[in-house]
Amino acid sequence: MSRVSNAEAQQSKPIAARSPIRALLTPRYKDMGGFSVLRSLPTTEVTTIGPWIYFDHLGPATFAPGAGVNVRPHPHIGIATVTYMFDGELLHRDSLGSVQPIRPGDINLMVAGKGVVHSERQSEQERADTHSVEGLQLWLVLPQECEHMDPAFYHYPASSLPITRVQGVPVRVMMGCAYGQGSPVKTFSDTLYLEAELAPGQTLQLPSCEELGLYVVRGHIHCGGTSVPAQSMAVFDCTPALSVRAHEYSRIVLIGGAHLGPRIIDWNFVSSSQAHIEQAREKWRSGLFPKVPGDEEEFIPLP
Repeated sequence: MSRVSNAEAQQSKPIAARSPIRALLTPRYKDMGGFSVLRSLPTTEVTTIGPWIYFDHLGPATFAPGAGVNVRPHPHIGIATVTYMFDGELLHRDSLGSVQPIRPGDINLMVAGKGVVHSERQSEQERADTHSVEGLQLWLVLPQECEHMDPAFYHYPASSLPITRVQGVPVRVMMGCAYGQGSPVKTFSDTLYLEAELAPGQTLQLPSCEELGLYVVRGHIHCGGTSVPAQSMAVFDCTPALSVRAHEYSRIVLIGGAHLGPRIIDWNFVSSSQAHIEQAREKWRSGLFPKVPGDEEEFIPLP
């Protein structure tokens, strides 16, 4: 049932015998028009981890004055986008009328549901000087009963996201519940999204989860005899009391949750129904999606 049109064949890195890691993914570069992202999900080997179906790492990138991120309006259905910045700022606009700068530590949650259009650019003020940008954008599959819900937008400032220490390691709980902390960010199914920073030699016991992935933003960690370098995604067969150890300063992200079943991916559209995908394609082709107020002139054509 699942067709992943944007996933490309990729090989996993070698995995130590009896390792709890079932796949070690190397992201591939994807051109986004003027800049590239590293995409870890989806692949032909691993389509989803829990409800997560896309995982993009933007940057780190440095832009000259006048240049920057400039993603024209485009549509989505059947997912929620989750944007989180490490450095720099993006300006989110959508067809609901939302206008929201995304700054480091904030989370933007845009629920596409039955259909939404958004753009991701940078303000004139941000583009005026040489500037850098780095962040993550993930797509979260909606349960089938939520695929046709009304679109919505939520913004959570960095100060609203709980931070705790686990074995001396600072952990930010961005979505879901872990280590006795719960995030205020809205979820639609069993969902986990965490960030942690480990000093050299520090160890972190991972939370129990039906499906779990670990992405190394920077640094180098070790788990069950397998080395996981920077910009790699480890996918686990979850076992109790599983821990990772940092070889050097390491910033990691954990994603996971309950599996929601197969989905069809076609460009920016995700659904459990091929008919729903075709309807969305025709609607965008015919110009029937709503416009983004303040960004009505440009759009990304249907491929």
